[in-house]
Amino acid sequence: MVSVLFALLTAFFNGLASVLQRIAAAAAPADRALRLSLLTYLVRRRVWLFGIGMVILAAVCQAIALATGPVALVQPIFIIELPFTLLVASRLARRRLPRMTWGAVILVTVSLGAGLAAAAPSGGSAQASTQVWVTALIVTGAFLAVVITVGVRARGNARGVALGLAAACGYALTATLMKSAVSALDRGIGSFFSSWQLYATAVAGVGALFLLQNALQAGTLVAVQPPLTMGDALISACYGVTVFGEEVRTGGWLLVVEIVAVIAIAIGCVQLSRSLDAVHSPWQPSPGAAGATAAAQPTAAQPSAAAQPGPAAGQARAGE
Repeated sequence: MVSVLFALLTAFFNGLASVLQRIAAAAAPADRALRLSLLTYLVRRRVWLFGIGMVILAAVCQAIALATGPVALVQPIFIIELPFTLLVASRLARRRLPRMTWGAVILVTVSLGAGLAAAAPSGGSAQASTQVWVTALIVTGAFLAVVITVGVRARGNARGVALGLAAACGYALTATLMKSAVSALDRGIGSFFSSWQLYATAVAGVGALFLLQNALQAGTLVAVQPPLTMGDALISACYGVTVFGEEVRTGGWLLVVEIVAVIAIAIGCVQLSRSLDAVHSPWQPSPGAAGATAAAQPTAAQPSAAAQPGPAAGQARAGE
C-alpha cells in the first residue's frame, strides 16, 4: 500500500534527521543555547543542512501518505521512528545495543503490526463539514487546556509527561489538518492555498513544537517519549474516526488484541527511550561520524535527554 510505504519512509527520514540534528546540537557551543546565534552556527554546518533536507523529505512523504491513506493508519506507523532513530544513532556512535533493546525493537514492531492488522483502519474522506471541524477544535482546545494546566502546576517528570501528551495532541491535529489541506490540491493550486486548513497546519505544528520543547526542559526522555509517541498514534486514530469518518475494527477479540498491542508498544517505547538516552548521553560519535556529521538539531518525535535543553534550542521534524 502506497500510504504504508510513504509512512515508513517518513519515519526513516525523521529518524535520520533526528540523529544528525542531535550530533550538531551537541557540537554547538553551550553559550549559544536559546539564542539566534545558534542558528547561524548550525546553518554553516553541512550535516545540519542535510538533516533539514531529511526533514523536508519526511514532510513530503507524510503528505503523500496522508493523501493516500487514513490518518488512523498512517500516524500510528510513525511509532516505528523510535526504533529507526535508535538503530541509526547506535550505528553512528558505534555502540552495540544490548539484547533487551533488540527485544524492545522486535516487541514494538510486531505489536504495531498486529495492532494495525486487527484494527484495519480504512474508509473515510479527506473533508469534513464546518460543524465537525468546530466540534473537533473545541474538544481539542478543552483537552489541551486541561493537560497544559496540569503540566504547568506539576514539576519535573510529571510536567514532562503532561506537556508531552499535549504535544502529541498538537502533532495529531497537525496531521489531521494536513490531510484536509493536501486534499484541496484535487481542486487546484488555488484551492490549496486558500484553504484555512493549510495555515492551521502551520499554527498547530508550531504550537506542538513549543509544547514539546517545554516538555523536554521539564522531564527526561524516558518520561516524555512514551506519552508523545503513544499519544500521537491514539489521538490521530480518534481524529481519523471522528473527523473523517474512518473505520476501525474493534469487535470481539479484535479489541483485546488492540489493547494488548498498545500495552506492549508502550512497554517497548519505555525501553527504547532508555536505550536512546544512553546512546546520546553523552553523545560521542565515532571520529568518522563526527567528521561527516557535525551540526544538527533534535526532532519533534524523537527528542533526546542529552540534548536538554538542546532540543529546545531548535528541534525540527516533519509534522506529527
